[in-house]
Amino acid sequence: MTLSTDTLSAEAIRLGATAKDRAEAIEQCGRLLVDLGAVEEPYVAAMHEREKAVSTFVGEGVAIPHGTNEARQYVKRTQLAVVQYPDGIDWGAGTVHLCVAIAASGEEHVEVLAALSKVLMDEQKAAALRTATDAATVLSLLGNDQQEAHA
Repeated sequence: MTLSTDTLSAEAIRLGATAKDRAEAIEQCGRLLVDLGAVEEPYVAAMHEREKAVSTFVGEGVAIPHGTNEARQYVKRTQLAVVQYPDGIDWGAGTVHLCVAIAASGEEHVEVLAALSKVLMDEQKAAALRTATDAATVLSLLGNDQQEAHA
């Protein structure tokens, strides 16, 4: 499964970001999903709720913040937002260098997680994702090569 340009595009990627803590990082991710028009405002609060219930840290320096099941009503369309934190953020269970925020109203998040886990299981790809210096690299690593085909 590859991620489509509808799910992840260059405007949904922020590299070189900073946040003082996990809550601020989640807020930034949620705000990006709102700005992209993928979710309504209440979804951001639901992302914080989800994190309080279960950590979204998945290993390899990556977290996947997303809303609660109840918050799916606020999702307008499936969207990923990628925010990179080169200095790292203490996520409790580990240090996070990359947040891949997910907005999905149905079961699409399962496919998104499957695609992401493939990248994370490859240590070299995971490291390249954490240290990417341009959006094209992130898109390529996440299997979104259609970006170049449409350019």
